[in-house]
Amino acid sequence: MEFEYSPRCQELRKKLLKFMDDHIYPNEHAHHAEIEANRAKGNPWVPLKVIEDLKVKAREQGLWNLFLPRSERAPNGGLSNLDYAPLCEIMGRVYWAPEVFNCSAPDTGNMETIERYGTEAHKREWLDPLLRGEIRSCFAMTEPEVASSDATNIQSSIVRDGDHYVINGHKWWSSGAPDPRCQIFIFMGKTDPSAARHSQQSMVLIPRNTPGVKVVRPLTVFGYDDAPHGHAETVFENVRVPATNILLGEGRGFEIAQGRLGPGRIHHCMRSIGAAERALEYMCQRALSRVAFGKKVSEQTVTQERIAEARIMIDSCRLLVMKAAYMMDTVGNKVARTEIAMIKVLAPNMAGKIIDWAMQVHGAAGVSGDFPLASMWAHQRTLRFADGPDEVHRNAIGKLELAKHMQVPGSADKVEIPITRGA
Repeated sequence: MEFEYSPRCQELRKKLLKFMDDHIYPNEHAHHAEIEANRAKGNPWVPLKVIEDLKVKAREQGLWNLFLPRSERAPNGGLSNLDYAPLCEIMGRVYWAPEVFNCSAPDTGNMETIERYGTEAHKREWLDPLLRGEIRSCFAMTEPEVASSDATNIQSSIVRDGDHYVINGHKWWSSGAPDPRCQIFIFMGKTDPSAARHSQQSMVLIPRNTPGVKVVRPLTVFGYDDAPHGHAETVFENVRVPATNILLGEGRGFEIAQGRLGPGRIHHCMRSIGAAERALEYMCQRALSRVAFGKKVSEQTVTQERIAEARIMIDSCRLLVMKAAYMMDTVGNKVARTEIAMIKVLAPNMAGKIIDWAMQVHGAAGVSGDFPLASMWAHQRTLRFADGPDEVHRNAIGKLELAKHMQVPGSADKVEIPITRGA
């Protein structure tokens, strides 16, 4: 593979870095202040003016919908995973930055899903306004009553009734559901519990205002509610939608999930690398500005060792992620399943460790709200569940490795990465 960024990637990377310097970093305090002001008024679930204003600038500069691969709706035909990965890393340096470029989860995965598996009518009604940034979306898969790390456990039902489907289910960690701009859910449930294990599930589009859709409460992650985006517990009671809202067809839910979560995992991993880079910057700056026991913290051997180890970890992880992106582009997600699983384990663990070291260098300030490190750590710790817990991916990697040494030809081809969302 080529280790040099393509000319197009280099051009966009240069523009994106400048945008971050000119508009994102200078507005970090304004972003925090606006959220706290809304919270003081009693409603943090309000779209933020600072982000909406920056979206206009991003669109004007052509930094919009960069995630969308090879689509007639994508700017200039779309970017490959290899070209998008370095851009995604830059956005990941500030947790709210991806939304400015219309490149934030779960919308990116939902838009790719509708683009890839939806009908033209679905695309006109839901994809186009999502791509314009006029609405937001939710992905509803994880359930509180079952271990959703095994998606075949899902109990929610999607039952055909004439020209409609009737949906019933109890979900949580429904990303984006509390956001007032959320207008469409992608819902995963079972259409045929008696079918083969991986053919029971389907995905259906549910408009937010459909009777029977209820957002029970927003959920917190280590005390953070992630307003105004958030994650929610949701209930679907006898929700009726047209049968045409089914994606791809009954029993195709696992197939869709595999297509959706592959790119989503690599996006998460690149953002994790961006967060780790930012944490390393904070660690170095703090170490150079503080004196303890008669010398700068940066002169302490333990600090130097951690800084060195952080640089090694970040660069090693980036190379593996870029390899995974290259393989996804050239040989497809199925062949790249080992690499995708490896980076999904490696990246959030790597970032979490480096953020932890940065917090330690900051002392008590590191766990305060005056610095973004505590929030960054909480997000990375959460990613060890999102899109599949570490244990599931490690098991799959182990099976694939063992299969290489089995005597049965082609045995490695029979191992699949399970489709998972969380605990």
